Amino acid sequence: MASATHLPPLPGIRDIIRLYRLRAKKQLAQNFLMDMNLTRKIVKTAGKIDKGHVCEVGPGPGGITRAILEKDIERLVVVEKDERFLPGLELLKSASSGRMDIILNDILQQDMAGLFPTELAKPWKDKPPNIHIIGNLPFNVSTPLIIRWLEQIANQKGAWSYGRTPLTLTFQKEVAERMVAGIAEDQRSRLSIMCQYLCKVKLNFVIPGQAFVPAPDVDVGVVHFVPLIKPRINLPYKLVERVVASVFHFRRKFSKKGVEILFPPNTRAELTNEVFEKADLSPKIRAYQLSVEEVGRIASAYQAICDRTPGLDDYDYRSRESLRELKELRAKRQEMALIMMGSSD
Repeated sequence: MASATHLPPLPGIRDIIRLYRLRAKKQLAQNFLMDMNLTRKIVKTAGKIDKGHVCEVGPGPGGITRAILEKDIERLVVVEKDERFLPGLELLKSASSGRMDIILNDILQQDMAGLFPTELAKPWKDKPPNIHIIGNLPFNVSTPLIIRWLEQIANQKGAWSYGRTPLTLTFQKEVAERMVAGIAEDQRSRLSIMCQYLCKVKLNFVIPGQAFVPAPDVDVGVVHFVPLIKPRINLPYKLVERVVASVFHFRRKFSKKGVEILFPPNTRAELTNEVFEKADLSPKIRAYQLSVEEVGRIASAYQAICDRTPGLDDYDYRSRESLRELKELRAKRQEMALIMMGSSD
């Protein structure tokens, strides 16, 4: 049975907000979660955190922070961008028996690699370390942040230099549903593939928007991520991201249309056909009908073409400059080949 830590008497979250005259800033997409039953439920979703080290992202007035400190954790680091919340967080820190630290920083700029003791690190093939990332994220930060963190997971950097560190985060319900959407489901998207090829992803529960202050127009999903030991697509992250973005650019059209924009017009038809032949897929399959493994086969075929066509992976179908540079690279390569042939005679 999980042990609990009793905090000394503290003002309630609503009292903290009134005491320090805190207001949610619309431009920062802030929404406060007041109900301690819900904040405790979020922390429970993170799994067994007793004796563990926790990083909370965007603690705000400290609702989830309290729920974390009620657990028998070793240490909590909170990363908060808005200095208005510091007095309330300092109050929690003083009641934490030395278990809490505060970092005033933008989480998008925060280096996660040095936040935890090095002795907590575990080999990637082992069970996840007793390190946890938890956060009620502002809507305008959540998607760019998880994309940034997925790249770090792929490269085993940042918080994932310690091993397969799990995350428990909030997102708009629609975004959360995209993350977990299965093959051919309405919400199947680029985000589905990017999350699922690297992590076991679960939408644990949904919080009604009315539970937040101010109440957003949407409900909120609580999503738990555990990085996989072996990614379902074993290719460089940037290449996978590029292919997935192109394929899902036309989500409900034939996937052929998305693959085509990976190539310049003069070789587009030929190379697109080659991709689908190598991937053993019909070009008429639609993007949202693709499995993670099928996307991986498309990416592998694209990588093989890039390997023999230097500069192709920099091609941007929206840029005439990219096409011009690619033609110049090809001309230089042909010129070098002719020089080499001449020198061998």
